[in-house]
Parts: sequence; structure tokens; C-alpha cells
Amino acid sequence: MTITTSADVPVSDYDPYDDANLLDPWEGYRQLRDAGPIVWLRKYEMYAATRYSTVRRVLEDWQTWSSAYGVMMNDEMNQVLRGNTLCSDGADHDALRRAVIRPLRPTSLKALSDDITREAVLITERLVARGRFDAVTELAHHLPLAVVSNMVGLPEEGREHMLVWASEMFNCFGPRNERTVSAFPVLEEMVNYAATQAVRGKLKPGSWAEALHDAADRGEVPREAVPVMMIDYMGPSLDTTIFAIANAVDLFARHPDQWDLVRADPSLIPGAVNEVLRLESPIQDFSRYSVQDYDLEGITIPAGSRAIAFYGAGNRDEREFVEPDTFDVRRNPRNHLGFGAGPHQCVGMNLARMEMNALFTELARRVERFEIQDSRRSLHNILRGFDRLEVTVS
Repeated sequence: MTITTSADVPVSDYDPYDDANLLDPWEGYRQLRDAGPIVWLRKYEMYAATRYSTVRRVLEDWQTWSSAYGVMMNDEMNQVLRGNTLCSDGADHDALRRAVIRPLRPTSLKALSDDITREAVLITERLVARGRFDAVTELAHHLPLAVVSNMVGLPEEGREHMLVWASEMFNCFGPRNERTVSAFPVLEEMVNYAATQAVRGKLKPGSWAEALHDAADRGEVPREAVPVMMIDYMGPSLDTTIFAIANAVDLFARHPDQWDLVRADPSLIPGAVNEVLRLESPIQDFSRYSVQDYDLEGITIPAGSRAIAFYGAGNRDEREFVEPDTFDVRRNPRNHLGFGAGPHQCVGMNLARMEMNALFTELARRVERFEIQDSRRSLHNILRGFDRLEVTVS
């Protein structure tokens, strides 16, 4: 279906999903922000929300900007995951979210604190003693795989594919480009695993995944929704945290003065984590579907439109943040959009913070300097981070 837009909206030929723009999006984001509060992307026939205030409005106003029609930028993916926690609204969403978030609330996560701290100590001691390591595969992968995958409780057989599944699931969120299409078979494998292996009798007793079946037994969530709900644990609990940890190492390596501040005052670490998530948002964008006509600062957006909310662009909006391209660990931007906003704010954000705080507390005790030896940014539709980030430490 061809969507038309009103004559009052700014129009752009900019392609946020071009390879070069994915790797370096900041100037393109600035041009879109300067063009207006929302911009029509001619290539994709979707709106781009890039200003902080517009992104937050789209994410918070679920009655207008629905997730129930899917939050991805292609119809195939929106059909596959329709009805899971990400792709639902209102009372349906609230019920699903309550079940998924139960083990991820701060009170529930207290029981994990010692395990996460212990693993953070072990991995930092081992890697710092070596003096050189890959901050992606050896550091950032460790906590999500050592702790989180165990708590999810999936069968051992197939679990080794979780990292690939998580990354390719997010690639499928993009528009129908080559990256999206090539990821569809991997997503199909992930969905099949959730439906056939993440079932009673194959899950770890007392695990997060088993608790979703328990919620279905109690009538709290539809039983047919459980397989796609599993994906809330199999995807977002891994890649987003991994990308955020590697982004932090990269920033601290390139800004040693900020690392010195953290080392001198470890109480800055939680605020530094917020600053990393603001400046280099692991998730750059999701979309929403307008269910009614909408007026945005004099621009008419018709019902049936799709808007892409660019978290990464909003987080660098000078209308909201002073010197937004500057990395400042003392800023502590609690209002950042790195975890989204509104009813769909990331369910795993408390766990991600706990993991990052633990790792960088231990690194601050042991590392004076990070020096980047080799790196390769991930070319990804949705996620921003690194495939490889080799560093030496002193």
C-alpha cells in the first residue's frame, strides 16, 4: 500500500539504513532534526522522529502511536511477532509485561547481585592479567552468557545459537533491505526453537522461561503467546547489553580523562552508564503505527502512517542536552532514551545496569588505561556497537 503525506511535512531523501549512514549517523540525524519535528522519508514512505521531544511523544502516546501493529519497519516481521510484549498495547500489553518483567524487577534481581559481582571479578581479573583482549567477545559476552542465559533456563541444546539469534532478530526489525531478508531464516530458526524446545520438560526448573508457562497456567497470559514471549528473553537480554558494554570501553579508551574521573570516584559509574547509553544507544530505533490522524506542531500525520522513533537521534538533540556530542560522565542523563520510554520501556534495563555497574566497578579497580588496537563496527539495521574491539590495558 502506498502511503501519502500532507503537504506541510518536511520531506527528505536521506536513507538512515544506508551502510555509511548506519556506521556514522550523527550528521544525518542532525539534518533530520533541523528539518522539522517530524520528517517524511521518501524512500521508505515512513516518518522519521528524530527530535528528543518528538521521539518521547511517539513512545509515550500509545493510544495514537500503536505497537499492536508491530514496531518493525517491514510487514513480515510485524506479522511474526504480533501479539508478543513488544507488539501489543493496553491491557493485553500490561498482562504480558507483568509476566515477563517479574524476574527483572529490582527486588527480584537482588538475588542475582552476588552472582553478577562474582562473575565480574573473575572475568576482569583474567582479562586484565592477560593485558590484551577483545572487549566484545571476551568481556561483553561474558555476563549475559554466564548469568542471564542460565537464568532464562533454555535447554542446553541450541542455547549456543542465542547470540546469533539475538543479533539477527534485531536486523529483522529494519526495512526490507538485504540485511533484513538475509536474517529471516535465522529468525525462523529462533521462533521454531521457542515453540518446540522452550517447553515444559525441557526448561530449567524455576527458570524465567518456565515462569512464563506458569503464568499461562494461571490464566495471566494466553498460552499461545508464550512462544513469542520467550523471545523477550532470548533476544533483548543479550545483544543490547553486549553492545552497551563494548560501547563503554570504546568511549573510555577514546576519552581517558573521563576514565580518570570514574577511577577517582566510582560513585560516578551509574551516571557514566547513563551517559554511555545516551551517547551510543545500543538500540537506535523502533517504529510505531498511527491509528488516528495526529497534529504535531502544525504538521498533519494521517492515520495509517508509520513513524520511526530514532532513540539515537533524540539522545543527541541539542534542544534537550547541552553539548550533546560530548561524553561527560558527570552529566548523568537519567532522561536518556537508550531504554526507550513509555509503556514499552526496556524490561531488562535494571539487569543491564546491574551488569554494567558490576563490570566497570571491577575494571576501574584494575585498569588505568584502555588502548584500542583493532576494531570493527557492526553493520546492523537497529543495533549500534562493535563486532570486534581489541584493547590493551595497563
